[in-house]
Amino acid sequence: METWTISSIEWLLVMLALPRVGLSAIFMISLVSATLIPMGSEPAVFGYLKIAPHMFWPAILVATIGNTLGGVITYFMGMGAEKAYERWREEHPGKHDDGARRAGGRWHDALARWTSRLGPGTLLFSWLPIVGDPLCAVAGWFRLAFWPSVFYMALGKFLRYLIMTTALLWVFPTIG
Repeated sequence: METWTISSIEWLLVMLALPRVGLSAIFMISLVSATLIPMGSEPAVFGYLKIAPHMFWPAILVATIGNTLGGVITYFMGMGAEKAYERWREEHPGKHDDGARRAGGRWHDALARWTSRLGPGTLLFSWLPIVGDPLCAVAGWFRLAFWPSVFYMALGKFLRYLIMTTALLWVFPTIG
């Protein structure tokens, strides 16, 4: 049974590495890594490009689209969380009248000031590790304008893939 498992895993890795299947794998990895699941997609893009260097621009664009759609999902998760919180407040009026039980307290206020001052442009930083994915949720929570938010998400994520992948290919030219 172990032999079958090992060969099936090898088969899956070989299939995901093929140029015709690799782009869909990059899309899925990029999409999932842009939600609140901690995962990096750059190694997948780098590995794919070591196998198929002629696919540089398609890989960058597919990764950008997948990562941006993942950010959009997280944006809607933030919007849904805010709606659920408001519904909870309406159903439990006595739990928040004293002002001490606000959503997030001072962090909520600081984020509100920051996002209202910078607006959807804050999502230019949605590519950052650790804070980028929650930033998309915060944009949904505060209901920043949707299409400008998507534009800045896509721009930031595109620049990240372009710079990171180019740097990795330049620093590690002999890997692969």
